[in-house]
Amino acid sequence: MTKKAFTKELTYKKIFIFWVPLAATWLMMSVEGPFLAAVIARLADPKFNLAAYGVAFSFALIVEAPVIMIMSASTALVKDAKSFYKLRNFTYWLNAIITILMLIGLIPTIFYFISEDLIGLPPAVAKLTHIASIILLPWPATIGYRRFYQGILIRNNLTRRVAYGTIIRLFSMAITAFVMYNFTTVPGVVVGAAALSMAVTMEAIASKIMVYKILQKVKSIEGEDISFRYIYNFYYPLALTTTIALGVHPVVTFFVGRAKLPIESLAVLPVINSLVFIFRAIGLSYQEVGISLLGDNFEGFQKLKKFAFSIAVTVFSILAIVAFTPLSLFWFETVSGLSNELSNFSVLPLQLFVVMAPMTVLISWQRAVLVKSQYTKPITWATFIEVVGIIFVLYFAISYFDLVGAVAAIIALVFGRIGANIYLQFHYKKKG
Repeated sequence: MTKKAFTKELTYKKIFIFWVPLAATWLMMSVEGPFLAAVIARLADPKFNLAAYGVAFSFALIVEAPVIMIMSASTALVKDAKSFYKLRNFTYWLNAIITILMLIGLIPTIFYFISEDLIGLPPAVAKLTHIASIILLPWPATIGYRRFYQGILIRNNLTRRVAYGTIIRLFSMAITAFVMYNFTTVPGVVVGAAALSMAVTMEAIASKIMVYKILQKVKSIEGEDISFRYIYNFYYPLALTTTIALGVHPVVTFFVGRAKLPIESLAVLPVINSLVFIFRAIGLSYQEVGISLLGDNFEGFQKLKKFAFSIAVTVFSILAIVAFTPLSLFWFETVSGLSNELSNFSVLPLQLFVVMAPMTVLISWQRAVLVKSQYTKPITWATFIEVVGIIFVLYFAISYFDLVGAVAAIIALVFGRIGANIYLQFHYKKKG
């Protein structure tokens, strides 16, 4: 079925069929965090290794940030041979640049200045973080590569293949973690980083294989040429958005490292984030749905909006049940493998973080409408507002109210997102 036929007379059933593989993809990816955190928590020195894993993963995410939105760009722009080659070359250059930047950041003098002098990590945690970051070197470029090809699959209504690629990713991660857990004595953070790198590499290879046939069709279509300037003007607000958003992670780490109970906070934040991300992932999956199904004249707007609302209510309700019942302790102790002390420490931050799930659905829907309109600058400004809000709240929560680091971080993240949602709502209304 062609995309045009699929979007004609859009129904909730069609939205559901299109969305489910993408939601499943994000849900499967969201399992990575809890799974690897649980593995690390069951190995030696779990507190230090969990803290190092969280920091190393944050560093990798920052480097990855410029390519995260390549999937949205590919979904929106790749429709013929010329647009394919131009965006592919653009993606490859971007991948090369971020890999070089990550290599520079891994130079010991630079790395330890950032991790120890600026962030304030203990030497033992900083050393583990450096090792893990080296192992994660392939991560950013590999993510950019596979998201480019996944966007083409999504644009051509092949969302199931995206899910198949994620299954391959999870199996690769699980096998790598299993082998290293049982047959090596390396630190837990090394197991986690190696499993992640292997997983995304295998998914990237699978994505390229699965897109092969549809690429032959795309390359056979003669279309109007698009310039690199056009791609740059379209994409740089999106890249800047994710760079600003993910760049806040080391800032959060910096403040948490100087707050009350810093090591405990750094240890539990990856576990809390991993749990909440399971529910946020469902909302994140909706952005490409909106871009693909809104239609050239936004004929799918009302149905997609109502569907988004139903998703938001669902994820909020389920996460709230987990957070405010004994299920939270079951998750932290039995599933994640945290000690009783760290499990109890995690409950309040989790409860404060519940609202992030529905707000993620909202911001994905708002961004989808703006990307479809090719009006991407407000997305960047919204993220800037979010980051400024996070830093402002963190500073006051720690400096003036002396809050525990994990609690201060969660409150700041929530208030920052509220600011972004409110700002985007004004521009989204104009376009919707």
